[in-house]
Amino acid sequence: MRIALIHALRHSPPPIEAAFARLWPEATLMNLLDDSLSADLARDGRITEAMTGRFLSLASYARATGADGILFTCSAFGSCIETVQRALSPLPVLKPNEAMIEEAETVGGRIGLLASFGPTLQSMPPEFPGSLTVVPKLAEGALAALDRGDGPEHDRLAALAARDLADCDAIALAQFSLARAASAVAATTGKPVLTTPDSAVRKLKRLLSR
Repeated sequence: MRIALIHALRHSPPPIEAAFARLWPEATLMNLLDDSLSADLARDGRITEAMTGRFLSLASYARATGADGILFTCSAFGSCIETVQRALSPLPVLKPNEAMIEEAETVGGRIGLLASFGPTLQSMPPEFPGSLTVVPKLAEGALAALDRGDGPEHDRLAALAARDLADCDAIALAQFSLARAASAVAATTGKPVLTTPDSAVRKLKRLLSR
């Protein structure tokens, strides 16, 4: 079973590969990375038609390699991925956060949404069902720490920001790159922590094992 992983941040492959190793080691993975997408979104401040076209090109290439399913790991590009889902149906194409949102719905109540990439906090909250109260929080400086190779500082800043979410029923880590801080966030807040990699692997395995 071949799964194509498509990334817009260079920090995304390790956490999703680790999740597959734990939860579905039999899957064969391929990685496609275009980290200029996240840079262009930060520069433009909005999703453009050209970005959507690039997502379609990446996904079409993945399908042509024989991928049985595609998982996008870039949570700030929801509308681009929805276009891919429509274009490639019935091939399973998952948005990075949809499985985690489904798991958050089973928790219910107030869900803290922690992100280290600002645009994610604009695009992702509307994807949650109205039955949930989403409390967004930006981990200031965490992504910059990861960019310079300082993983421990990234995790410290994520846990520090998560303190403001301690009154929530669960905390959802909005990006694949944040998954590495899950244990630190849980230790700081004492709350259940949901991560996009683990949730996504569980859902893909269910879909493709039918």
